[in-house]
Amino acid sequence: QVQLVESGGGLVQAGGSLRLSCAASGRTFSTYSTGWFRQAPGKEREIAAAISWRGDRTYYADSVKGRFTISRDNAKNTVYLQMNSLKPEDTAVYYCAAGPSYPYGTTTRGYTYWGQGTQVTVSS
Repeated sequence: QVQLVESGGGLVQAGGSLRLSCAASGRTFSTYSTGWFRQAPGKEREIAAAISWRGDRTYYADSVKGRFTISRDNAKNTVYLQMNSLKPEDTAVYYCAAGPSYPYGTTTRGYTYWGQGTQVTVSS
């Protein structure tokens, strides 16, 4: 069993930066790939970025490529999402997820465990 808790969301102006953290409990977390998903009001949940359990392979949605960076520290059971050059369209609830897909999943079906989400709001 893995529990995930996101933090670091908030209100930021366009062009600003935020760093999200996902703290995990459970000894097996380091063996799971991890993804950051986001869901805007009235829209489906979509992947923003994913990382393999070793941290050696990453995936980014085209909409965030070049602006977001995903990383993980397995010794701390934590995954990060550094978000730079934020845009109003990045406004959403951001969710951390963990799952067994290798090297990572790119849809919600690839993930077993989910956090409660953290709100990110980007003002224009």
